[in-house]
Amino acid sequence: MALPKIQDARNLSDEELLEAIVETKRDLFQLRFQKATRQLDKSVHQFKHARHRLAQLMTVQRERQLAALESAATGQSDEVTAAAAESVSA
Repeated sequence: MALPKIQDARNLSDEELLEAIVETKRDLFQLRFQKATRQLDKSVHQFKHARHRLAQLMTVQRERQLAALESAATGQSDEVTAAAAESVSA
């Protein structure tokens, strides 16, 4: 099985992204539990896939957070610049 692509994670909505993160964390927990109880057979590569997927999802989430902060900061600086221009012209 091939590793999931980052584009798949970027196509998710914010709610779907959060659900996918929770589901992947749950899957990792289940894998660790199966390994501890020696129920995990030949599927050791599932750890790699789950960790990789979680990293992708969390990366996309962080990208969106930074984009939101940047747009908020840009919008705020535009308001400050406009207010400063009004006070100078008055």
